[in-house]
Amino acid sequence: MSFLSHESLRVILLNTKQELIKVVSVSQGTLNEALAHPREVFKPVIAFSAYAFIMVHNHPSGDPSPSEADLRLTRRILEASRILQLLLLDHVVIGAPAPGGSSYFSFKEGGVIE
Repeated sequence: MSFLSHESLRVILLNTKQELIKVVSVSQGTLNEALAHPREVFKPVIAFSAYAFIMVHNHPSGDPSPSEADLRLTRRILEASRILQLLLLDHVVIGAPAPGGSSYFSFKEGGVIE
């Protein structure tokens, strides 16, 4: 995903043993934005009866730092997942490998998702 020229949001669906069920593309965006609504994220999670899921999207700029929109989306999905009793394990932003920097940002490692 780090080589895509547009933002793409995908959902990784997992079973109760946290084994892969399927990877689903949820949203194709523009150069700097992937618009996603919670219902689009949860549709495949529910349709495939996933126990847990991970959201992943890329930043074509190469900088994996989350935007304010990324933070808002993550918080909304986290709140909704708790209501639906689905487990959001992480939201990962993929960038380009940079000397001395990370090529990704994990909202779990960043403390946004507990």
